[in-house]
Amino acid sequence: MKRILFIIMGAMLLMACNNNSYSSQLKEEKKQIDNYIKMNNIHLIDTMPPRGTVWPEKDYYKVPGYDYCYFHLVSDGQMDKDSVIAGETVVMRYRQYTLTANPEVDSYWTTMDGAFPIEFKYRSDYTTACVGWHIAVSLMAFPEAECKLICPSKLGSSADQTAVIAYGYDLKMKIRR
Repeated sequence: MKRILFIIMGAMLLMACNNNSYSSQLKEEKKQIDNYIKMNNIHLIDTMPPRGTVWPEKDYYKVPGYDYCYFHLVSDGQMDKDSVIAGETVVMRYRQYTLTANPEVDSYWTTMDGAFPIEFKYRSDYTTACVGWHIAVSLMAFPEAECKLICPSKLGSSADQTAVIAYGYDLKMKIRR
């Protein structure tokens, strides 16, 4: 009995010494995001450019209050329409990809070319859309807007948080009124 207990305790000690702890995974994720930014010559900016201006392709806005979350507005969309408000249905087309040297596009979840995009209630449905998407919608604001988003796992889906995987997203938004 003592021998079995000793073996179990030894195995638990080895598992506790594993360098794959959650905090080490978060550090690796930050390095991965930093490397992605460096590899792609992305320029991080602290002030969001005014609406109606063309953003330089490599400028990404550091989203205040969210570490390692970066936003790039590709298209303002229909600024002549009302901006999105809490509770409205947002229809999103997206492409999700890893931030590795050879990005893996998660084609199962890709809806950019599919017939059935994802729908969720802005600022109320966090089961269908992750926190990062709600942040992006607030910054895109108008129907038909498009953006790119770099999102750490803590702002991603629950599966992303568990696996500590940072993703990039290409998003296009419509508002169902």
